[in-house]
Amino acid sequence: MPMNSLPTAILAHMVAINNVPPPPLRSIPRLKLSRNINYGQLNALCHIRERQSSRHSPLNLTAHDEFMKQYPQIFIHEKTVLPKISQQDEKRKCSAKTEENKLQPPESHNIAEYARKARGGPSLYDEEISSLKFVEFLAILKKLPVHRTAQEHNAVWNMLKKIPELASQLSDEHLKILSKNVFSETWIKGSTVIGDDGLYVILKGHARPRVKVIKSLTEDDDSIISSISRESLAFDAELKDSTRAELYLPSHEFLLRKWDTFGSLEVAEAEAETDETLNSIVTEDDCEILKISAKEYEKLKLEKIRHENVKKLKLIRKCPFYENWPTLSVYDLASLSKWKVFPPGHVLVESGTVISFVGFINSGYCNIYRDVVGLVKQRLRKVKKTKKLVYMGKLREKESFGEISILLQTPFTCTIITGREVEMTIIEDKDIL
Repeated sequence: MPMNSLPTAILAHMVAINNVPPPPLRSIPRLKLSRNINYGQLNALCHIRERQSSRHSPLNLTAHDEFMKQYPQIFIHEKTVLPKISQQDEKRKCSAKTEENKLQPPESHNIAEYARKARGGPSLYDEEISSLKFVEFLAILKKLPVHRTAQEHNAVWNMLKKIPELASQLSDEHLKILSKNVFSETWIKGSTVIGDDGLYVILKGHARPRVKVIKSLTEDDDSIISSISRESLAFDAELKDSTRAELYLPSHEFLLRKWDTFGSLEVAEAEAETDETLNSIVTEDDCEILKISAKEYEKLKLEKIRHENVKKLKLIRKCPFYENWPTLSVYDLASLSKWKVFPPGHVLVESGTVISFVGFINSGYCNIYRDVVGLVKQRLRKVKKTKKLVYMGKLREKESFGEISILLQTPFTCTIITGREVEMTIIEDKDIL
């Protein structure tokens, strides 16, 4: 390294220790001030030379040791700044704690609360939460479906799944679709509700189903009027002939409460005569009633059938034997087929039997085995015949099997066993024949 490029402090130290003559001042370049050097410590090192007397004196060695010890202090080390911890996690933790605190039931000294817990029933706090959700549910149903948010649609769907009558008739997928179109109706006390165009669920209030009562017109008018007034004020009458009249009166034996249903999801045919008493009620007080349109449900079923037929059509079309078939013929096969799922290890057909269906594999695979008779040696030079299954190959996705066996009524020469869960559409032999 050239002498002129050394720092001033180091040059001074070399001159003091080794008696090296300093270079001419004009040859020492002017140093630029740096942010990484502590110039106070640098000046202190320069003054160490003044305390040195001779080259080999102990004071000179002491100054050298002091110089080497203080030399690293002339450099300023930048402090490493760690990245700031984001406040979002802390906020999330705080919000989660607050939500947990909100969800936790407050301490109660009510004896009824402990009695409910001991009997295994819902607590008063749970009932309060459910009542708040129910009020929110009623408020959402008052809105038009187009004005509801995605969160509100999910709230309606989750509430409908808790209604036993709906959960037993509709799948979760159907309920999710129908929940986006349902709405509630308000009926005042004494109204007659005819549920012939859908399924109705009572959300608030009480109602009584109507029953048919036949009255004879040959009795005194006063007795007929008095019987009607004793039974109910809300009634309908229809004259059948000159001697009889049919009265539709609220039943005194049955009372419909919250979550009870009436009506049907089946669309009533125009020509068919239905009994109105099966689908009609009379409100005992102001009621909120949820309506699920039968026509909307019918559209949903037709759309599902159409979607499944398209899926079956694509599956059959991709099978090798049906690529060149006319579309109408493939559509006839799709209309006759139905979906079925088989677990892994299920024997679809055994060797030597006629299969009962034609299968079109949509997912999964099946293993093909051939029955082979072999000889097994035993003791005393005896031989025994045994059957073994020899692996022959696989039936993969978008492949079909069983057509020849059904059409010609010939037994299968192989055994087919599912390798894993297999979804396929099948056509039974009676539909093909």
